Amino acid sequence: MTVISAKNLDLTFETNDGPVHALKGVDLDIKQGDFVSFIGPSGCGKTTFLRVMADLEQPTGGEITVNGVSPRAAREARAYGYVFQAAGLYPWRTIGGNIRLPLEIMGVPKAEQAERVSRVLELVELSGFENKFPWQLSGGMQQRASIARALSFNADLLLMDEPFGALDEIVRDHLNEQLLHLWERTGKTIAFVTHSIPEAVYLSTKIVVMSPRPGRITDVIESTLPKERPLEIRESAEFLAIAHRVREGLRAGHADE
Repeated sequence: MTVISAKNLDLTFETNDGPVHALKGVDLDIKQGDFVSFIGPSGCGKTTFLRVMADLEQPTGGEITVNGVSPRAAREARAYGYVFQAAGLYPWRTIGGNIRLPLEIMGVPKAEQAERVSRVLELVELSGFENKFPWQLSGGMQQRASIARALSFNADLLLMDEPFGALDEIVRDHLNEQLLHLWERTGKTIAFVTHSIPEAVYLSTKIVVMSPRPGRITDVIESTLPKERPLEIRESAEFLAIAHRVREGLRAGHADE
């Protein structure tokens, strides 16, 4: 089943300095259960494309569907969870309170809220931290709480905008491993924006390489890595070959400017 389908997608922002072409002629299908990473230079439209999927930006040309309907209809059906670059947790609410917030807004009964909070905290390995406040947790733990919040309303699609970009390499490696386990356990479809070639290659079933503005897709790489991926796989010849192709795709995008 196709979860996201974009055909000849364009997005142009009108600014005081003239039009900015953020996306141009983007064609892409994301299937159910895919883990798709978007990589490209800053300003290439990766986050914009994610925001179009989430109905946070409106395309100016072409078409896009999420679960076969418009992004607006998908948003209204709560078809996705969105994880931002910053954890975005309310400091006056406990971790449990932050995760419960969308459930409270949706009018989920309190008993079910408690059950869901407990389940998603276990998924992100934060059981026992429900009554802590965000400032009592490390940056990596806060981001895991943010992922738990996005998982709380059982959406099958997870949109993630550089969620680990601000974290140090050791924490990032650990969270990459945890995210793969989470993906394997839940079977969710994940669209993931990153600037890191190793992160994109390690996590993904499919890597979408984008060019500098106007954002176009220069390569779509289907990963040949096995589903089981210990961190050591990053030293394998297969991993390095995929990383090389990503790097070449990024270079080709710059050369076409």
